[in-house]
Amino acid sequence: MPISSKMSYLIAIGTSVCGATAIVATAPVINAKKTEVAYAIANITLFGVIAMLVYPYFAEWYFDNNALEAGLFLGTSIHETSQVAAAGLIYDQQFNNPETLDVATVTKLIRNTFLVILIPLFAFLYNRGEFKEQKYSILSIFPYFVIGFIGMIIVRNLGDQFFSIEGDNFYIWSQFIEYLKILATVFLTMAMAAVGISINLGELKSMGYKPFVVGLIAAVTVGIISLIYIETLKNFLI
Repeated sequence: MPISSKMSYLIAIGTSVCGATAIVATAPVINAKKTEVAYAIANITLFGVIAMLVYPYFAEWYFDNNALEAGLFLGTSIHETSQVAAAGLIYDQQFNNPETLDVATVTKLIRNTFLVILIPLFAFLYNRGEFKEQKYSILSIFPYFVIGFIGMIIVRNLGDQFFSIEGDNFYIWSQFIEYLKILATVFLTMAMAAVGISINLGELKSMGYKPFVVGLIAAVTVGIISLIYIETLKNFLI
């Protein structure tokens, strides 16, 4: 499809890493226009929402309630972190398999860390014909929610170890964790509402259909590659 190289970069990194976050972080280093950024975000968000709603049921049918494989598929085939978490939550609620949500979330956050590598790489590839020096800060592109995720893992495991003995403190800690789980569900709902608000059909229409087709092909390709990767990994481990 004859689309601009900037749009190609934005769709590529949005599909392969973490959706809107990756697109917004990449846009300044390739001098992308606001309309291109808006289109790429709407593109990625739309196909991500479709995958979020469809893939949990497909994963249950294809992987036969295997939490590890289903979680790997959801975490590697859906664009946005919030969409992956919501898909994992849908899978948990529909098929009573909470482990899938954990696997999907960890897998997606591993993908997110590749922003630190890919954004400077994309900046170099796009600007390599330019003579002006480009300067990039890792701190400005690092996905900080990954740090929060790792921090909560540490807090949870330290708390489980420290309050492992049955008693009043153990009960308080257990209740605290349960309240946080309820709060996490509420925040996931808010995140998905925000994803829906970010879709602007007018912006999609104004830039034509070709980038839209590219986004569709990219989304389908990522899903197929995810399945191939899981089947290959499974056979290799066995």
